[in-house]
Amino acid sequence: MKVVELDSLELPELRPYRTLRGNRFDADGGFVADSPRVVDQLLDSGLEFLSLLCTPEYLQTRRSLIEAAGVPRVYLGERKLLETIVGHRIHHNVMAHLRRPPSVALEQLPDQVLMLSRLNNMENVGAIARSAAALGVYGYAVPAGGPHPYGRRAIRVSTGHITRLATHIYEDPLETIRAFKARGYRILVAEVTERAIPLADFSPVPEKWVLILGNEEEGVPEEILNAADTVLQIEMEPDVRSFNVAMAASILMYRLQRRL
Repeated sequence: MKVVELDSLELPELRPYRTLRGNRFDADGGFVADSPRVVDQLLDSGLEFLSLLCTPEYLQTRRSLIEAAGVPRVYLGERKLLETIVGHRIHHNVMAHLRRPPSVALEQLPDQVLMLSRLNNMENVGAIARSAAALGVYGYAVPAGGPHPYGRRAIRVSTGHITRLATHIYEDPLETIRAFKARGYRILVAEVTERAIPLADFSPVPEKWVLILGNEEEGVPEEILNAADTVLQIEMEPDVRSFNVAMAASILMYRLQRRL
């Protein structure tokens, strides 16, 4: 591990820390994550680190973890210097540049999978990943055109727990649903429709399932609803149409996993 002490952030090698924001990745699939809580989780994930940018205090307290993770280079700077990378005091004394893992093949996904349809809010993508990891739903299927769960804001909201999930990036939702069905999954869709079954009445819960969630404005497309085996809705007061999608995902996953 090479340690480089900094008095400036203008090194070309530090460019990813200045430019990889939101859902951006570099040409090699590199992404940037920040905050000790997230980076600590990533250090234990087995992902490939490209470098670390941190304060001397962070290096001192995490040196054994950093060395065990095989971080090849650590850029070291005082907190006041590191804070200039964002211009205000939200830097939490460490940032990491890592390589995003490849998409997991559909055939390698576990028996319980959460599938997103047209979600466009990166924080929701991260929050759902965190809930899935907490509830033991380790398969995550997300559309190629949507926010990536390893995007900077998504991984921050997931507190790095996205690394516990096998993430599959799909292109065509209907082809993907057909592939799941061919492998014995039951397709469940969360939506408020006339054909929806109240979540409390759904029994028995199958061993293999894919739960599809849509965005809050448009819901799940009609063609996906038509391809579903079962449509589920969470019972709620009549004057409230829906939960936030991340909260709804948590309720649904809890019910399905506990088979209440």
